[in-house]
Amino acid sequence: MSLSNGNSALHLKALESYTRDVGRGVARIDYQTMDSLHVSTGDIIEVRGERRTVAKCLPLYPSDESKGIIRVDGLVRNNAGVAIGDNVVVKKIKAIPAQKVIVTPLEAIPPINERYLADALETTPIVKGDNVMIPYFGGRLTFQIAGVTPAVTSESAALVTQETTFDITEVGETLRGFTQVSYEDIGGLREEIQKVREMIELPLRHPEIFEKLGIEAPKGVLLYGPPGTGKTLLAKAVASESNAHFISISGPEIMSKFYGESEARLREIFKEAREKAPTIMFVDEIDSIAPKREEVTGEVERRIVSQILSLMDGLEARGGVIVIAATNRPNAVDPALRRPGRFDREIEIKVPDRSGRLEILQIHARNMPLQSDVDQSRIAAITHGFVGADLEYLCKEAAMKCLRRMLPELDLEQEQVPLETLDKLVITQGDFDQAIKDVMPSAMREVFLESPDVSWSDIGGLEQIKRELQEAVEWPLKYPDLYAKLGHSIPKGILLHGPSGAGKTMLAKAVASESEANFISIKGPELLSGWVGESERGIREVFRRARQASPCVIFFDEIDSIATTRGGAGNGVSAGSTERVVSQILTELDGISELRGVVVLAATNRPDMVDPALLRPGRFDRIVFVPNPDKTTRKRIFEIYAKGKPIKPGDIDLQRLSDITDGFSGADASAVVNTAVSLVLHKYLSRYPTPEEATKHASEARITMHDFEEAVKKIRAQRDMKPDERRVSRPYYR
Repeated sequence: MSLSNGNSALHLKALESYTRDVGRGVARIDYQTMDSLHVSTGDIIEVRGERRTVAKCLPLYPSDESKGIIRVDGLVRNNAGVAIGDNVVVKKIKAIPAQKVIVTPLEAIPPINERYLADALETTPIVKGDNVMIPYFGGRLTFQIAGVTPAVTSESAALVTQETTFDITEVGETLRGFTQVSYEDIGGLREEIQKVREMIELPLRHPEIFEKLGIEAPKGVLLYGPPGTGKTLLAKAVASESNAHFISISGPEIMSKFYGESEARLREIFKEAREKAPTIMFVDEIDSIAPKREEVTGEVERRIVSQILSLMDGLEARGGVIVIAATNRPNAVDPALRRPGRFDREIEIKVPDRSGRLEILQIHARNMPLQSDVDQSRIAAITHGFVGADLEYLCKEAAMKCLRRMLPELDLEQEQVPLETLDKLVITQGDFDQAIKDVMPSAMREVFLESPDVSWSDIGGLEQIKRELQEAVEWPLKYPDLYAKLGHSIPKGILLHGPSGAGKTMLAKAVASESEANFISIKGPELLSGWVGESERGIREVFRRARQASPCVIFFDEIDSIATTRGGAGNGVSAGSTERVVSQILTELDGISELRGVVVLAATNRPDMVDPALLRPGRFDRIVFVPNPDKTTRKRIFEIYAKGKPIKPGDIDLQRLSDITDGFSGADASAVVNTAVSLVLHKYLSRYPTPEEATKHASEARITMHDFEEAVKKIRAQRDMKPDERRVSRPYYR
């Protein structure tokens, strides 16, 4: 930080703004700088780089004090003609209320009321030539200030008030461009942005640094990661922020059926890039035009790969051309491209973590009318596995829920909905809660994802088992920092075994629900395939998706069907397939690739059939026996299932009911309640045979103790049947 003009101006380093400040026309400086400039919070300051612009002054967060920086968003940086890291001159100026402002849209706009501009820009400082951004129904409209009345001098700025009138002119053709995507529009990728800036922005803006070091600047960057994580957005932001010429290439537009034409198009694109250098060339889905040559059958693809190789690292110099490529299948790209001199660095764009998701939510909800009860931190905490594109869609879906809620009040016959009605469109926490149910993480769409709605209170008894599962699964996923500090490692696998109907599957669902984790349910037989390698690929894919969407619970129901003891008496294709599946599960659980934030739950009522190699610490760390319920537990189960049923208080003796159901499982207890309801339904419908009469007298239906006793007899008779008697014989017709 340095002074100039007799303490009236300061040199500060421009950095990106905080997420909440984007589009508000504010500049944040520390209190020491504010004292030096004699400004207070809310005063107007001039920010001068290559050009002059103005902004409203606000204080920095305490963590940024005494660093000699000013935080401004991409809009202010674009108006001042500076990039992140450049120095700007800052000084205090006076603000004059603007009477009339002439604005020119930078692109075609829908019909818009001039009054809307005054409301959106109220208290915003402006000068002629500035670009301003107006939030408009979830999007953004960009205008350039073509004139201000009264005219401002070099020592003043205009301030928009409620009395300011706006005049919108036709779309201009020779207006200075606007940064459509800035670094503030990207959330959760701070480290990746820093790497890309070092590799791309620095060589384009300051090539002399690399000349002094005697090295060549990097020529290519490969961005890889799951779809929707922001690879294309990052490339656009880099091009915008570095003021470089931007060329985007997609595979199909290069392909041609004529011999040599595809290569000619590539040469033309690289020629244009060299002529308009510095240039950033972005190749999206590079695996589609540069696949491994030994694996493709088409001659065109091989020639295109060879052409790209020679253009990126051939005899002809590329000049100031940097190639950014994006793919979600890096291993499908030809290996010759993945070496220094072509793609110098490969940067993984990962699925965002909790703090990253919060940043992305704040960006997409920036211009949304949110009610004060919307807790973005909570939404970020429960959206495990969501990438940036999923969170954007979540915000859109929440807005649509709000619209559907308010639709009856909207008069759609009117030409334009009045502002008073539009002000009622406010998105609540309930809208987001409903939207989360409808949005599935894109990283998980190919595997079976469920969002269980089972809590610990829905499971009767089994208190000791619940506590064990909480300690093993829920607490480590909810408090990972505490466990890391204590040096406690999360169990990799838990095996629940016990008689059928004891509640093993329900316990697994409650674990996933209470720990707010993603839940992948795998039914053993659906993974088995007669084709060699397909079953193992299915297991690998499940674990890969679970790692991407961690924290995640993978639940193998009836694991004895796919993880039977190897080397048994079985033979044939199915036996070999099962043995390979067991080996693959062993490798995933305790192999070189570490499981982080992924817990494997398995259930079986035949633990003797499960391969012994799985039943050791490091794989299934805990083996938990889930017994049939005792009297107290059965009573609690009856309480849970009887809730909401038409039972008169005091009519049912739950203690006696639990006494006469000795030996019943949790599933049997559930069946008793359902059977009792069914018996009442039969009696009720025989009394009122027509639907009208039945509906009219619905409140008279009551379940009595006698109905429960009859239901117990019926269920016990079914349980005591021999296996042969349970088979339903087909009637014989002559």
